[in-house]
Amino acid sequence: MGKSQKTLWGGRFSASLTTETIAFTHSIEADTRLIGYDIWGSQAHAIMLARQGIISDADLREILRWLRKAEEDFQNGDFTLDPNKEDVHMNVESYLIENAGREFGGKLHTARSRNDQVLVDAHLYIRDEILNVQRGLSALCDAFLQIAKEHADTVMPGYTHTQHAQPISLGFWATAYVSMFLRDQKRLQSAYTLANMNPLGACALAGTTFPIDRGLTTELLGFDAPHEHALDIISSRDFIAEILFALSLVMANLSRISEEIVYWTTYEFGIAVLDDAYSFGSSIMPQKKNPDIAELTRGRTGRVYGALLDLLTNLKGLPMGYNRDFQEDKPPLWEAFDVVKACLGMLSELLKTADFKTERMAELANANFATATELANYLVKEHQISFRECHEIVGWLVGELVQREKTFTDWDLTQNLLKQRDIDIPIEELKQILDAELAIRNNQSLGGTSPAEVNRMIGSFEEKLVKIEKQVQTCQTQIQAAYQYTYQVTEQVLTGQSVHTIRI
Repeated sequence: MGKSQKTLWGGRFSASLTTETIAFTHSIEADTRLIGYDIWGSQAHAIMLARQGIISDADLREILRWLRKAEEDFQNGDFTLDPNKEDVHMNVESYLIENAGREFGGKLHTARSRNDQVLVDAHLYIRDEILNVQRGLSALCDAFLQIAKEHADTVMPGYTHTQHAQPISLGFWATAYVSMFLRDQKRLQSAYTLANMNPLGACALAGTTFPIDRGLTTELLGFDAPHEHALDIISSRDFIAEILFALSLVMANLSRISEEIVYWTTYEFGIAVLDDAYSFGSSIMPQKKNPDIAELTRGRTGRVYGALLDLLTNLKGLPMGYNRDFQEDKPPLWEAFDVVKACLGMLSELLKTADFKTERMAELANANFATATELANYLVKEHQISFRECHEIVGWLVGELVQREKTFTDWDLTQNLLKQRDIDIPIEELKQILDAELAIRNNQSLGGTSPAEVNRMIGSFEEKLVKIEKQVQTCQTQIQAAYQYTYQVTEQVLTGQSVHTIRI
């Protein structure tokens, strides 16, 4: 078997790792995303060490100088991770030691373990990704709201059990998804709160005897507060489970949209047509126009569900403390973020360009007894009959019409059948009662399908989305301000100032 170089932690060992062992255990692919975050976390840690007198100003200056060079190399695409160094943390530390020398670079890991270091990197990356997903969700909501504004009074059939139920408007349907996604936004915001806690300072599991200042690293990294309990910190991956649960529900909701797009665009429904730029053809059937984006979104939902199950299965058997099993938490989470962001982006554009066939919607809404409930409600109000009895009368009426292959619009027959139940309604009045467009206008209860309610909800949802955008911006501003803060302190140290004279 091949041999590899000794590791930074190899003092206890008499033999180097085999290349097969390194290949089995390294996390380079997942860690590539964390290079910039690992450097930032190391800068904050080094500044804190010097501020607390644990390392000298000279140590700090040399450490920050080479961390800055590593950051520049990374931004220029010149910092790549070496699998022989296991992970991003060992790569960054090795870079320092190789360039600054062990007398300087070897001091960076004082009062720190890879156990809390990996969590710092993950927390920093994850909070950015949550904000990206929230922006994508808001963009999708905007696409739905645009549909709602244009179609607040466009009548269509509502469905339960995939059967015609009551008439609704296309705008009402669109705002239902906004209402749904606003709950997803709340879950993501809650997940962000859990992610934005500082694990740095927990060390391996028990804290440290060095006089560290966890409040300072919290400020330099833009976290809301330190996560206090060292053993719990090192053992915790539930914040990732929380994120994966939120992402799974986002995908469940995206899959539901996708399902509707798939059958709405069939010839049989014919109520939506996708733009050619978001449709696909067949390799053998030249007439085909397929909703592949919707189908792939529906199909990829399982990958995000799988990520959640993967993590929960991983966690259920682990004792307190760090276990190498935790290394397996990131690849499925990274993939889940990628899938969700891609699906959000594609569905937003697909909806913006979709052509909704309003005449077909109106035809369907008036063709299959969708206003039966309106007739029952009318009988309750105007004939003082109990709703249960009215329900039975209208159900009998529908059954009689179906047997004759007729609908409500066979007005003479409808009127005559009602007369058999001692109910006499003029045909002109029947037309009003059973008109789908009038039905949606009359459903004015809070949250109902009337255009007035749809427009009210549009305004309410827009206000909520503005508030969410402000929250996202506030979080992003906090992150950027902390990064700039760390950058400025680094600049001052590199120009020769003592960290003890810098206002922190």
